[in-house]
Formats: sequence, C-alpha cells, structure tokens
Amino acid sequence: MRRWGQRVGALLLCGLLGFAASARAEARPDLARVREAIASGRARIDRYLREEQGLFEALEAMEGAVALLAEHVREIARRAGEARVEAERADAERRRVEARLAVIEAAMGRRAAALYRSGRLGPLPVLFSAGDLREFLARVQTLRRLLAHDGELLGRHLAESQVLLAVRERFESATTERESAQQRHRERSAELARERVRTRELTEAVRGDRARERRALAELENAARALEEAVGALPAPVAESGEPAGPGFATLRGRLLAPVSASVARGFGRVVDAESRTVTFRKGVDFEVPEGSDVQAVASGLVRYAGRFRGYGLVVILDHGDRYFSVYAHLSRIDVEVGARLAGGEHLGASGETGSLSGPHLYFEIRRGAEALDPRVWLAGFTRGVGMG
Repeated sequence: MRRWGQRVGALLLCGLLGFAASARAEARPDLARVREAIASGRARIDRYLREEQGLFEALEAMEGAVALLAEHVREIARRAGEARVEAERADAERRRVEARLAVIEAAMGRRAAALYRSGRLGPLPVLFSAGDLREFLARVQTLRRLLAHDGELLGRHLAESQVLLAVRERFESATTERESAQQRHRERSAELARERVRTRELTEAVRGDRARERRALAELENAARALEEAVGALPAPVAESGEPAGPGFATLRGRLLAPVSASVARGFGRVVDAESRTVTFRKGVDFEVPEGSDVQAVASGLVRYAGRFRGYGLVVILDHGDRYFSVYAHLSRIDVEVGARLAGGEHLGASGETGSLSGPHLYFEIRRGAEALDPRVWLAGFTRGVGMG
C-alpha cells in the first residue's frame, strides 16, 4: 500500500508540473511573434506618416498585428479556462480524498479506543484466558485478522494522505496558473484596445487631410486594378465528376440573394469629388452594416480566394461558373476555406472594417472575368437610390 501511494503521489505531481510548465512555455513564442508584428506595423505607420505613401501597406501590417494579438488574447483566455477547470477538478478530488480519509480515521479511532479498553497488557490476557487449545488458536486467528486490519488501515491512511498532498499541490498550481492567465488576459486585452485605437487613428488622420485623401484614393485605384487583375487571372476550376450543372449564374440576374441584410450606402459607377472634381469609378457597392454582421453567398459557388488583399482587408471571392465571380471585402472574419463549395445563402464570414478608411461596411462586387458588373442589376429587391433593406 505504501509503494502504491508513493507512485500515485509522484504521478499526480509530475502531471501537475507538466501542466503548469507547458502552459508557461507555450505562451512565450506566441508573445514574441505578436511583439514582432506590432513593432513592424508601428514602423510602417511611422514611415507612412513621414513619406506620405504606403498607406494600405501600413494599414494591412497593423491590422495583421492586431489580428495576431486578438488571437493571442483568445488563446490566453482558453488557457485560463483550462486552468479554472483543472482547479475545479482538483478541488473536487481533494474533497473526495478528504472524505475517504475521514472514514479511515474514524475506523482508526475506533480501533484505538478498543486497544485502550483492552488495557496496558493489550491482547495477551485475552489469549491466555482461553479455556482450551482450540479456543486459544481461534483467538490467535482473530488477533491476526485484527492486526492485518490495523495494518491495512495504516497503509490506506498513508496512501490517501500522499494523494491528498499531491491533489492539494495540483489545486494550488492550477489556481496560480489561472490567476496568472487572467492577469495576462487583462494586460493583453488592454494592449489590444490600444493597438485598435492606433489603427483607427491612422484612418482618421487620412480622412481629416485632403492631400492624404487624394494620395489614398490613388493607392485605392491601384488596389482596385490589382483586384481586377487577380480575379481576371483566376483559372477555370476543374469540373467535379457527377456535379449537378444547375441553372447558370446568368439566369439569376435580378434574383440574387443580398450578401447582408442592410442598406447600400454607396453605389456602383462614376463618382465625382465635389471639391477636387476628380472622377473615379466605383466597381462595387458598399452595404452599410455594423461590424460582425453575417455575410452570405449570393448564389452557389466555389471559394477561390479567402485572405487579405491590400486595400480591401479580408476578402472572399466566389466563383459561380462561366467566369462569374462575387467579391466580399472588408470582412472582420473569414469562416470558409479555399476550395469549399457554398450554397446560396450559406454563411462565409462576418462584416468588418479591415482595409477600410470609412469604418465598418461590406464592399461587394460582381464580375465576369475582369469586367465589373453593376450589383444593383443582379440583386433581388433592389431599390434605386440608396439601396435595399
């Protein structure tokens, strides 16, 4: 029993130390990577403010760093939750062990009281007061069983005491890890809020300066050309055997689902700046929608791109066949992977403001190859003017 108790205690303690050490070691490389990304993002912002160029590069770098920091914050929260669960389990185990020890100690107390009542000479008078040899041998057997029982009680008490010690240490370590993780979570959450403010200040600095706005517009036009080229260069997908053909995308003109349930804030076509008289051409529409709103596929399609695209933040591009594509930009989260086949109305991500200079919204395009098509002609229930509800 003693060896068993020692082994149990050692295993519990080793598991406890491994849990705490792995949680601490796991956090270090993540934090170093986050720090490096934040430093790089800040450096690009400083360079943009000095040189007045590379706005979307700086914004992309800072948003990437913020996303990495947000992921780190979620990971710390997960570890804090694991440590909390571990502490609760250890505490429950501690109570069970203490209850078992109480039963053993009560039994040991009864045996001690019986021995006390037997007097200073212990069991010897009982043995030698036997009437004959048969009774004497029976009493010897009874005494042996009592001694074995007492030995078992002592062994169980020792084993459970060692288990209790290990469980208490496990509870204390898990509690310490939980409190440490909670403190790290508070610190990193505050840091995340500061970096989000820093990113927002960059876009506000652009919106408040006409010269910067013009330069940003030129960069955005370059980004639009890059997106156009990227969509136009997408190869035709390999047809899957047995895949139902279904109606062509062209037959859905005027009947497409809306990507979000929201109004269109800015439409498709020529835009003339009232002050500079500069003419630009918008190749998509902006839906006025709060961050985190559900974004859905307007029709069935294959995910051909899912990731960051400079000037557009997080972007998903769906291929609807026959060179028709839909583009969803400025997402806060992408919930699909390249190669996934979506049904019309299926969730693909959440709206946001990544890569945006004008706050949260969804930028949406429909293209045939590199040619931009007016989404208002394709979406069902569209109301001319400011949008669809």
